[in-house]
Amino acid sequence: MKLSVAATAALGDDVLEVVFRHPRRPALPAPEPGSHVDLHLPDGRVRQYSLCGDPDDDGTYTIAVRRERGGRGGSAWIHDHLVPGALVPVSAPRNHFPLATEARHHVLVAGGIGITPIAAMAQHLARRGSSFELHYCARGQAHAPLLERLRVVCGERLQTWFSQGPQPRRLDLSRFDAAPPPGTHLYACGPARLLDALGAATTRWPRDAVHMERFEPLADGDFVPEPFEVQLASSGAVLDVPAGRSLLDVLREHGFMLPSSCGIGVCGTCECGFRIPGEGSVIHRDVVLAPGDRDRRLMPCVSRGRGRLVIDL
Repeated sequence: MKLSVAATAALGDDVLEVVFRHPRRPALPAPEPGSHVDLHLPDGRVRQYSLCGDPDDDGTYTIAVRRERGGRGGSAWIHDHLVPGALVPVSAPRNHFPLATEARHHVLVAGGIGITPIAAMAQHLARRGSSFELHYCARGQAHAPLLERLRVVCGERLQTWFSQGPQPRRLDLSRFDAAPPPGTHLYACGPARLLDALGAATTRWPRDAVHMERFEPLADGDFVPEPFEVQLASSGAVLDVPAGRSLLDVLREHGFMLPSSCGIGVCGTCECGFRIPGEGSVIHRDVVLAPGDRDRRLMPCVSRGRGRLVIDL
């Protein structure tokens, strides 16, 4: 969809909020809490941004983008070029970070700009009177976009953890050490160090009760790719994937034009299914798939195999 920038606002700490509307239609495809959209930039790049507005508002999409110094250029273009009236191709929302419908209590944890999908979740839960708490980690109040809005939405359910300032304090990870009450689910988004620490602290939680969304690719600099084989379930054809090429590249070379966007395993666009015959196994190198999905789904832009995999396209 070609959407129009309806408004922009500076949220401090080099964060720009952008509100999109359709220039002719009053309603957009409805988002879910935790959804993101793809922005297609003029040079062909595609970037994913979480929706941070009210998910019950289907008339607008709202994102908040921090200018990343030394990033890949997408955030700088948005800060420099998106002004009211500008037209930008924007995808319908996709959601790899949904709220668990069966949860009795939701624990939301955000670090810095990772508040964007968490803010949408908090608005959704507050409106429905659901049981939740929000822990917001940042260097300080000036580095916590959407903070005042969330104070109104959450009230006493919001706890802030500011590492700098007159009374610095960090998130107390010991609160997550024990197994949670039945029906408790945790959702976290933020920098890798926060998510890694939460992962280590929640080892007693049920695997499917911890949900994380990462904006950064997997840090595995010591990984050495090896060749493997894939068999296409539809035809039985066997394809070789060399050590220096991705499964996605090989599939495209053979005419399977899977959609893709980030190419680094963070967006989920190219997701496909697999089966493992014999001694084959999957090396998951994405940061998108939930643990419960890794037995049958993979991201061919980064994930690899050992032995032979059967791919469902």
